[in-house]
Amino acid sequence: MKQLLRNLGAWILVAMLLGILVGSILGEQAACLAPLGGLFIQLIKMLVVPLVGISIIAGAATLGGSRSAGRIGAVSLGYIFLSTVVAILIAILFGLLFQPGAGLSSESVQLLAAQAQTAAGEQPQLSFWEVVIGMIPDNPIRAFAEGNILQIIVFGLFLGFGVASLAEQTRTRVVAGLNALLEALIWCIGKVMWLAPIGVFGLMADATGTFGFELLLKVGKLLWVDLLAVVVMGLLIYPASLWLFSRVPLRSFFRAMWRPQVIAFSTASSMATLPVTLRACDELQISKQTAGFVIPLGATINMTGNAIYYTLVALFFAQFYGIELTMAHYVAITVTASLGSIGQAGVPGPTLMVVAVLASAGIPIEGLPLLYALDRIFDMIRTVLNITGDAVCAAVTDRFARTA
Repeated sequence: MKQLLRNLGAWILVAMLLGILVGSILGEQAACLAPLGGLFIQLIKMLVVPLVGISIIAGAATLGGSRSAGRIGAVSLGYIFLSTVVAILIAILFGLLFQPGAGLSSESVQLLAAQAQTAAGEQPQLSFWEVVIGMIPDNPIRAFAEGNILQIIVFGLFLGFGVASLAEQTRTRVVAGLNALLEALIWCIGKVMWLAPIGVFGLMADATGTFGFELLLKVGKLLWVDLLAVVVMGLLIYPASLWLFSRVPLRSFFRAMWRPQVIAFSTASSMATLPVTLRACDELQISKQTAGFVIPLGATINMTGNAIYYTLVALFFAQFYGIELTMAHYVAITVTASLGSIGQAGVPGPTLMVVAVLASAGIPIEGLPLLYALDRIFDMIRTVLNITGDAVCAAVTDRFARTA
């Protein structure tokens, strides 16, 4: 019992189940519990931006002084790109095989149109070069103030490699200071995480009470196909990567990742889970330099769960409207889903980038309101896969870094 009381992951799981129960009983009145979850997420967001910035700067400064820096960057980015493409191919295969959008009634599409008018159509579609240019901050201070994680990472990499170019004695002092700040931030987040059960209870009660389980029946087939693709990626592709390209035992990996996966599922936030993922990597004896570089980077651009979701939603509505997709459409979906998953915010909320994926293949977006109310459920599922992929990427990268 004492061990159970000390196990934060167990308390989070209990809080999640209690939140579902209370939300089912209270219905829409459970919205009064939403501030509990909002307070927890806000505390995490307060600490995550400086954590990501300092972690990237310290990691780049440490790696920049070694010969393995280029190898770490190439391996991590290469693995992220390949795993994203594999995830999209799995989603296309399952979407064609199980036909989740076939046979739905048109009334289902109009059911939540009134609720979603403010959710869709507000995010502009960006070209490839606009996305690339947008990664570079014109004002790094504003990037930190606005919490633009992708711009923070780009600036942190530049500054970190700049620190690495300093004289060894100066560089050592700067890196030591950065690591001290990093330890202080991790201590703060460790204290905030003790509020996780309360926050998770509020989040789950609000989501369950607001949307209910009956709506799940409307897109139930899409949900289980998405879950099946996530399971194949998470329990087949990622373990195969660990077995072939890392030194981390599979049993040890999933034992260490249990707590981050529970937190990812309950909060639907890669950023909220980031410090716990870093701790899991430390338990797996992945070097702090590699984990400090790869995990924050992966939490921003390694979104295989999002890529699977975008692709399946595109196939779902193509099948619903009876649109025959050509090879050009599949290529457009693959490219847009890959780019759309990069830089997706690591906090819970409606995923609007799916609009760009649908538009790339000429698929109508009128049916999207049906999915926005259930986005929280999809978000929890894909976030678990996202943070698992981050840790796998760190393990694979660490092996090649140490052999450099």
